[in-house]
Amino acid sequence: MYVYDEHDRQIAAERVAQFRDQTERALAGELAEEEFLPLRLQNGLYVQRLAPMLRICVPYGMLRSDQLRRLARITRDYDKGYAHFTTRTNIQLNWPNLEDVPDILAELAEVEMHANQTSGNCIRNTTTDQFSGVQADEIADPRPYCEIIRQWSTFHPEFAFLPRKFKVAVNASEQTDRAAIQVHDIGLQLVRNDQGELGFRVHVGGGLGRTPMVAPVIREFLPELDLLTYLEAVLRVYNRYGRRDNKFKARIKILVKALTPEGFAEKVEAEWEHIRTSPTRLTPEAISKFQGYFTEPAYQTLENATDVLSKQRFENREFDKWLTHNVGEHKKPGYACVTLTLKKTGTPPGDVTDYQLEQIAELADQFSFGEVRATHEQNVVLADVRQDQLFELWQRMIPLGFATANLNTLTDVICCPGGDFCALANAKSIPVAEAIQRRFDDLDYLYDLGPIDLNISGCMNACGHHHVGNIGVLGVDKKGEEFYQVSLGGDSHHNATIGKILGPSFARDQMPQVIAKLIDVYVEKRTEEETFLDTYRRVGLEPFKERVYA
Repeated sequence: MYVYDEHDRQIAAERVAQFRDQTERALAGELAEEEFLPLRLQNGLYVQRLAPMLRICVPYGMLRSDQLRRLARITRDYDKGYAHFTTRTNIQLNWPNLEDVPDILAELAEVEMHANQTSGNCIRNTTTDQFSGVQADEIADPRPYCEIIRQWSTFHPEFAFLPRKFKVAVNASEQTDRAAIQVHDIGLQLVRNDQGELGFRVHVGGGLGRTPMVAPVIREFLPELDLLTYLEAVLRVYNRYGRRDNKFKARIKILVKALTPEGFAEKVEAEWEHIRTSPTRLTPEAISKFQGYFTEPAYQTLENATDVLSKQRFENREFDKWLTHNVGEHKKPGYACVTLTLKKTGTPPGDVTDYQLEQIAELADQFSFGEVRATHEQNVVLADVRQDQLFELWQRMIPLGFATANLNTLTDVICCPGGDFCALANAKSIPVAEAIQRRFDDLDYLYDLGPIDLNISGCMNACGHHHVGNIGVLGVDKKGEEFYQVSLGGDSHHNATIGKILGPSFARDQMPQVIAKLIDVYVEKRTEEETFLDTYRRVGLEPFKERVYA
C-alpha cells in the first residue's frame, strides 16, 4: 500500500491550511458563495439537503487499520457516529459542521488521508477491482497504475477546471470487471499483446447520469510506458472541445458521440504525437518504483485447509452459506478473500457506525495484515485471510452485522443516500432498498435465484448506478410525489449494457410487489443454468412488462 513521503505530507498540510483560510473567510462573509463553491468542492465539501456533506478520498479503495480508527473517531467527534461507503470506494460524512471541516481535514492528513478532488470538475478518485493483487486471473496488479494516475492527476493545473467531472477506472481481471470501466470517462483494461508486452485497452466516453453510455474502445493496445502521455492527450482534447455552455452536455461521453469514436480517437492520436516523448512519459524505473509500494504482505507457507473447512461447514449450515457466498479464492494457497457485507436488512446500504469502523480495524489487524479494501458495491473486503481462521473470523463478524451471506444476491443492493440526505434527489432510495430486502428475506430463495444486481438511485445523477443494474430503480418526481422508474438488463461487467426502461413509474409502496413480479417471470422463464440477466437477454423486455402492468 502506498505510504506518504515528505512531499505528500507537506502538500497535504499546505492544502489543509489553505482551505482553513478559505473557510474562515467564507464564514466571515469575505468570500461570496459563488467564490467559495469551487474551492469547497475540490476539497470534497457539498451543501446537502439538511447539512454539509464531506466526501473523503479512498484511493483505489485501500485503507489501513489506523485510518479506519481515525475515521471512526472523526465520525464520533464531528458527525452523528456513522459514515457511508460510496460506489467510488470513497467515504462520506453526512452531518459535519462547515466550521469543523478544516479540523477534520487536518485529522485526516495525520493518517495520510484527504478529500482532494472528490468533487468539482476535475479528475476524481481512480478506482479498481477490490481484489487487485490477490486474484489469480489478473494480467498484472493494477494498483501501481492507479497510484501513478492519482499522483499525476492530483492538482494538475491544466485539468483543475474541466468542462465536467472526470472519472477513471482500471481493471486487470480477464474473467470479470468489478471496476465497471466501461461506464467511466476513461476505462483502462490491462492486456498483453501478441508479443507478451503489457499495456492497456483504452475505453473513453462512458458514463451514466441523464445520458447513459457504454464507453467505446479508442485504442486496442497502449504500451504501459505511454499511459500518462495518452491520458494527457485525451484530457487535452476534452478540455479543448468539450462543451462548457450546458452542463448536461459537458461530459466527455457527449463529445465522443458528437465526434464519433473514430473522430475523437483521431484527435487524441494527433495530440498524442506532440507529447508522446515528453517528460511525462513513464520509464521502466518509474513503474518499478510504484510497483514497490504494493509488495506482498508476509504470507506464510500454508496448506489449503480443505479438511478443516469441510468439517466446519458440515457442522454449521450458516457458516457453510457464508463460506460459499462471501468468501473467494486467493492466489496464495491457504488464504482467502472475505467480503464483509454492509447490507444487513434495516441498515442503509454502505453505512457503518463509528464502533463498526473500529471493529473492522480490529479484524484487519488480526486477520488481514492491517488492511481492508472498500468495494464498488459498497462493501468491505479483508483480502488476505488464512483459511484456518475463517471460522473464527465469521464468528467475530456475526454480532457486528457483517456476516449476512447475501453477497451478489438481490438484497446486496447498491444504493445512493437519496432524498434522505441529497439536495439533488427526487426521491428517497434507502426505504425502497429496505422494503425490497424485507420482502426477500429468505436466503435459500435468494441463492436459488442466483446473482442479481439491484441498483437504486434517487435521481438522474445515477450515484446508485441504476442504469447498469440487472434491475435498476430510479427515483423520479411526479407533481411533487415520489415515484420510481424501473429498468431491466443493465450490466457493468465485460459485456456492459445500459438497461431498458420497463414503462411508467410506480409509487413507493408498490416497489416490493413490482420486484416480486419481475422475479416471478424470471423463475418461470429461466432454464436451469440461466441467471436473471441471461433470461432477460433471451426473452426480452415484453414478458416482464406484461406481468407488471397486467
